[in-house]
Amino acid sequence: MTDLVNTDPVNTDLVNLADYETRARELLDPAAYDYIAGGADAEVSLALPRRALDAIRLRPRVMVDVTVCDLATTVLGTPVPAPILVAPSGDHGIAHPDGELATARGAAATGTLLVVSSGATYPLEEIAAAADGPRWLHVPLLRDRAAALDLVRRGEAAGYTAVCLTVDHKVMAKRERNIRNRWTTPPAANLSGVAAAGWDLDGTAMRRRFDAVLDRSATWSYVDWLAERTPLPIVAKGILAGADADLAVRAGAAAVVVSDHGGRQLDTAIAPIEALPEVVASVGGRAEVYVDGGFRRGTDVLKALALGARAVLLGRPVIWGLAAGGADGVAAVLLMVRDELERAMAMCGLPSLAAISPEVVKVP
Repeated sequence: MTDLVNTDPVNTDLVNLADYETRARELLDPAAYDYIAGGADAEVSLALPRRALDAIRLRPRVMVDVTVCDLATTVLGTPVPAPILVAPSGDHGIAHPDGELATARGAAATGTLLVVSSGATYPLEEIAAAADGPRWLHVPLLRDRAAALDLVRRGEAAGYTAVCLTVDHKVMAKRERNIRNRWTTPPAANLSGVAAAGWDLDGTAMRRRFDAVLDRSATWSYVDWLAERTPLPIVAKGILAGADADLAVRAGAAAVVVSDHGGRQLDTAIAPIEALPEVVASVGGRAEVYVDGGFRRGTDVLKALALGARAVLLGRPVIWGLAAGGADGVAAVLLMVRDELERAMAMCGLPSLAAISPEVVKVP
């Protein structure tokens, strides 16, 4: 366990995740920063999760022995040192030349599970070879199912232990910052020949080209189809309704991620932390439930665990750490949130994850 006495950051300029974002913004081209930081339409969904998380209050218990606070858990049977994972996000090469190779090294150095996006800058095999850490593979709802299955087969061969299927991305959202910047996304190494047309134009034209490779007709049978063709467990990511979580599990999903796609898809959607209790209740223990969306503090993670999540996924903060310091920056960000979670558990009288219950939080 982390020593609670000696865990203050060595770099006193970077003492929280907001500092890492500030540093990353200073280092990145403004259009690149906007691409990573931005959301859909008016970006209402970008701000909602933070407001929802801040509105939840913690109810501490005192005079409990918290000499040791045990954060260790498992996700789909894989041991992890804390219930904090790295969310799938593409194009890490925009933030750092080593891209996902450095992200993988930083995550592995902390024992954190990394979900590798099929939109990564580097081939999924090279990312797997960069560091020996736990990893899952993200796959989009590709219209070309043979191409989707090929990605899964490559993942199986490269040691990925689960498939994270993004179910909330059939249409590319209107992302106004990218349109104004005439942003052109670099080619994705793992989608060569599948979605190449999606990256050859800027702004609205690029968005329409990418739409052509996504399967608008997909239903829950897509999950069933994939589950029948791979021994790897399926994680359905992008769920904000309890009814959809139930359907995902019925279709064969072993886990679901409550997610609003980082505010990058449907604007004004319900915040993931608001949807979490409904999803947990609907799943009823039949599958594991994870959540992402706006998590920036260890106290945020504690709130999600109290509301029934098994783990939280971090997206943009990992990229800010990557931009600020490569693999070391990624590791620093992950360890910072882990330390904050441990401190929050200690102050709430929670010596283990098993001790966390809904009574820990007061929800508006």
